[in-house]
Amino acid sequence: MRNESLTPEAVPSALAGFTPPAPSFPTSASFRHPAGTLVDKYGRHVTYLRLSITDRCDFRCSYCMAEEMTFLPRAQVLTLEECLRIASAFVDLGVTKVRVTGGEPLVRHNAIWLLEQIAGLPGLKELVITTNGSQLDRFSPALRAAGVKRINVSLDTLRADRFREITRVGDLRRVLRGLDAAQAAGFERIKVNTVMMRGANDDELIDLVEFAVERAIDIAFIEEMPLGEIGHARQSTYFSSQDALARLQTRFLLLPSTETSGGPARYWRIPGSATRVGFISPHSHNFCDTCNRVRITARGDLYPCLGNNDAVHLLPLLRAHPTDDGPLRAAIMHTMGIKAKGHDFSSQMDAPQVVRFMSMTGG
Repeated sequence: MRNESLTPEAVPSALAGFTPPAPSFPTSASFRHPAGTLVDKYGRHVTYLRLSITDRCDFRCSYCMAEEMTFLPRAQVLTLEECLRIASAFVDLGVTKVRVTGGEPLVRHNAIWLLEQIAGLPGLKELVITTNGSQLDRFSPALRAAGVKRINVSLDTLRADRFREITRVGDLRRVLRGLDAAQAAGFERIKVNTVMMRGANDDELIDLVEFAVERAIDIAFIEEMPLGEIGHARQSTYFSSQDALARLQTRFLLLPSTETSGGPARYWRIPGSATRVGFISPHSHNFCDTCNRVRITARGDLYPCLGNNDAVHLLPLLRAHPTDDGPLRAAIMHTMGIKAKGHDFSSQMDAPQVVRFMSMTGG
């Protein structure tokens, strides 16, 4: 079954006025990396791909996108087949975990087909998805059947009026129904992701952990990152992981854990509970030295670092070589050489150097 492909004849017009042709890359044989692996110049092994399949979303979260967004034309977005080619190339090169993101990935037509195909790639150990939860009531059984192992749900508040304010258009009840549906479908390690914002939701941190404990799900608190111009001063809304931990410790006994989900979260355990409480701290506890991931945007841009603007444009390369993945693999290998040693989000709080919105990069 093929989905949304552009014919070869349509490629020139589809790319008109878009990204210039990709440069030629050396073959993988000219790199020092061991065969079948992706290793950057700092010795970090890339085993985790975050793949955005759409820049569109049915919410308009204030920290993620502008209220009035201009979305990409369809011709400038990866087709589902192109998404699969990219995922397949990365898995062939040693990636063992793929996270499908957006925008909101479940608003993409035929997303389940793509998930089924990725789940079947030989060598892939884990297929996961990040969602705002709005479509889980509808798609949870299909996600489970497709081979998705875990679900992360963005949830920044438990108050309906505040939820509408943060998301601008979202309905909290719909997300809660989605969580119910995901648990009913048999997903075990569901995780809620909460972006912490002083004066917006920092007074709910204890309530959110109690919510997670009641449902026996995990929760991760995320320091807000300076991506895109969003209309408020992040310095005034920034809430650190240390502050969050101190506040939670007034209510819970939290024991540090060495557990990992393959991402940047540092986890704590609540005795007598199945819940893990994680903190993702790009400001206060930079985790770049152990970074194992790269990101693909919905337009096919490969960003080896979330906090950097260096990227390789894969879409023209894919369409110039529709039946040959050799150039794609060589480009991916080349990108290991431009992966930055780290980011400096703290110095970018009020004047972000990365001006693309999180919805454009992939959550």
